[in-house]
Amino acid sequence: MRARAHTVGTLAVVPILVALDMPGGPAFVDALRRVWDAGDAATPLDRRLPPPARTAALAALAPGAVVGPDGERRTLTGGRPVDPGDALVLATSGSTGEPKGVVLTHAAVAASAEATSARLGVDPTRDCWVACLPLAHVGGLSVICRSLHTGTPVEVLDGFDAVTVTAAARRARADGRRVRVALVTAALARVDPGAFHTILLGGAAPPGSPPPNAVVTYGMTETGSGLVYDGVPLDGAAVAIGDGTLGAPGEVLVRGPMLLRAYRDGTVPLLDGGWLPTGDAGALDSDGRLHVHGRMAEVIVTGGEKVWPVAVERVLAGHSAVAEVAVAGWPDPEWGQRVVAHVVPATGALPPTLDELRELVKAHLGSWSAPRDLVLVTSLPRTPSGKVRRSALAGG
Repeated sequence: MRARAHTVGTLAVVPILVALDMPGGPAFVDALRRVWDAGDAATPLDRRLPPPARTAALAALAPGAVVGPDGERRTLTGGRPVDPGDALVLATSGSTGEPKGVVLTHAAVAASAEATSARLGVDPTRDCWVACLPLAHVGGLSVICRSLHTGTPVEVLDGFDAVTVTAAARRARADGRRVRVALVTAALARVDPGAFHTILLGGAAPPGSPPPNAVVTYGMTETGSGLVYDGVPLDGAAVAIGDGTLGAPGEVLVRGPMLLRAYRDGTVPLLDGGWLPTGDAGALDSDGRLHVHGRMAEVIVTGGEKVWPVAVERVLAGHSAVAEVAVAGWPDPEWGQRVVAHVVPATGALPPTLDELRELVKAHLGSWSAPRDLVLVTSLPRTPSGKVRRSALAGG
């Protein structure tokens, strides 16, 4: 789709994409405001990427300018324009591993901000946000966007550090503010949940028993942040399950005004009726609440039975000796695949045994879901946004 010029005085101006190569902080927010005020769109760069990955991301996103840590804007060659009304282009690898850009309009950003704030009852005169997730990902950047749109105060940190995040929350509480924060599951275990009024939890499967002030969100870059809270779609959003005619059988479909306009290459992933196929499997219960089983491509088929890693992880996370867990399928000559649990033992506890974990899973799920192998690790491989990289767990 070609960009359309808008006029400033007597000049026709084609909006461009501006990369923000800056750490998190007030200067980042100011730079984002300036980009939008100029009618351009912004793409935050992940400053943690190694040079080859950074080069690939820049090639896929094709910004026409970059704002560096010094706040200076510099022109880049090979940039492609954006359409008027485009606000953000966010890099995502999706299921392919290849970087691509998700284009979100100002209307989509506003819809997400308004729906989220309404569901949570955010009051700009009483509340504030702490932004501590990577700003190159929608979970972190959306906190800033909803703060700018609603006028709610925000403190932007340069990444997650448990001590810094907790200190920010305490300062805000001392000023009489109710503190809202977005975290991934791995970060939740490192903070005192009681320091916050509300915790938006996303990016990975939630713990077996989330704290009472946590809201489990479901969404992706293409949805402009979470659009389902505790299984219930936000106002204006909708969820359906594919039936083979619209979407793959059992696939979660979503739609709403907060969805992407297109990908950076111009392709539009929406189905008839504006539905977005998510690639996740799930189901709606009798109350219409969404239950996500996991990525359809990650299902483990063992002895003809389907095992969803997320379901097994939820059970195993309830074991007192398990700090973190990830489940993957390994090739098996007899069963096709076998279920393998990768466990980070809890500090100060004896590591769990395979028999303990098998019995725990058997008590909650089918016996075929019980892990056949246990791998004890010191940490789990994760993406910058906190999601487990199951491809790195391949073995056998």
